Amino acid sequence: MNYILSDGPHREALLPFTFTRPVGEIRIGILTLREKWAKALNTSLSYKTADYLSEKFPLKTAAENIVINASYLPEEDLLKRITRLAPGEVLVDNEEWIAYATRTPEQPFMLCDYKSIPYQPQGFTVKHPWDIFTNNGAALEADFEVLTAGRTGQPLSHTNRAVQPERIFIEAGAKVEFSILNASTGPIYIGWGAEVMEGCTIRGGLALGHNAVLKMGAKIYGPTTVGPYCKVGGEVNNAVLLGYSNKAHDGFLGHSVVGEWCNLGANTNTSNLKNTYAPVRLWSYTTGGFEHTGLQFCGLLMGDHSKCGINTMLNTGTVVGVNANIFGSGYPSTFIPSFSWGTSGFTPYRLPKAFEAAAAMMARRGVAFDAREQQILEHVFTLTQKWREK
Repeated sequence: MNYILSDGPHREALLPFTFTRPVGEIRIGILTLREKWAKALNTSLSYKTADYLSEKFPLKTAAENIVINASYLPEEDLLKRITRLAPGEVLVDNEEWIAYATRTPEQPFMLCDYKSIPYQPQGFTVKHPWDIFTNNGAALEADFEVLTAGRTGQPLSHTNRAVQPERIFIEAGAKVEFSILNASTGPIYIGWGAEVMEGCTIRGGLALGHNAVLKMGAKIYGPTTVGPYCKVGGEVNNAVLLGYSNKAHDGFLGHSVVGEWCNLGANTNTSNLKNTYAPVRLWSYTTGGFEHTGLQFCGLLMGDHSKCGINTMLNTGTVVGVNANIFGSGYPSTFIPSFSWGTSGFTPYRLPKAFEAAAAMMARRGVAFDAREQQILEHVFTLTQKWREK
């Protein structure tokens, strides 16, 4: 059977992160959504996504295919139901499709063309950007069990102090010295080649991706995910950095999601709670306005390649698009469109300069900024023009 992850009906709601990736490339817990499904099904998956992303994330078809809504996570009973689907059948959760079997996956999906099988999923879903950090603890626990089952990690160095060390797993090549690790509130996973520098204080859960670094004296409150190749310092509470991004200095980041290739300047601080304790409203790309989240705690949602200068102050519930460059005094607005430059009265970020910065940062991690990456960003620039004109 050939398995395909579809962006499903929630791609627009998951912007700005899905401007530059399919839904299945979102990281929550330790693994991306695609990696979770690949491990659960013991096979690889391709993508059914936006046309402009399909060169980087191509669709692969076969005679028999099962297309899965990437907003759903694998759990045991759901896996059984999906693998038993016959051509022309679809699993449906309150009129929303979960997965369907088809011989023509490249065709648009129409629910009326399939035999519906009702199903109530047991696990959580990722349908809004804030689902990424609010569900990160449960995802981290599940991934920890999958990745460590039947395995023994590196022993924790005697220079460290640990609470419940049996819930701490250190992959080969990782380094942890002179730090405090408390896994009583959630597991701590240190990926291969990662480093926890001296003086870090970690209260789990924590997922530290491969080749990621916690800088000296970092204070981490879980559940937090620091994706591959990220560098993190200062204070972090219940945040997810998808990968390749830096928050390397002092400053606070809480109840937030940061995309790839982002940089938060020294002493950047995010507010994650309003002074009035009122529920947080967030900019919605779906409605084109601010919508209630029902959350009391919500900080920053920042798309790929965005940066902010030193001492940047970001208000509660700030949404930053792709490739924004934020600097200056005062609080910027709580919605900053993609390719914006400045702090208030933003001007458009000129594409040659934006691409130059992206290429320079990616080169520091040994990753090429090629024509395919540039074409994606050019498309995002066009898609987001209407918000820069307001």
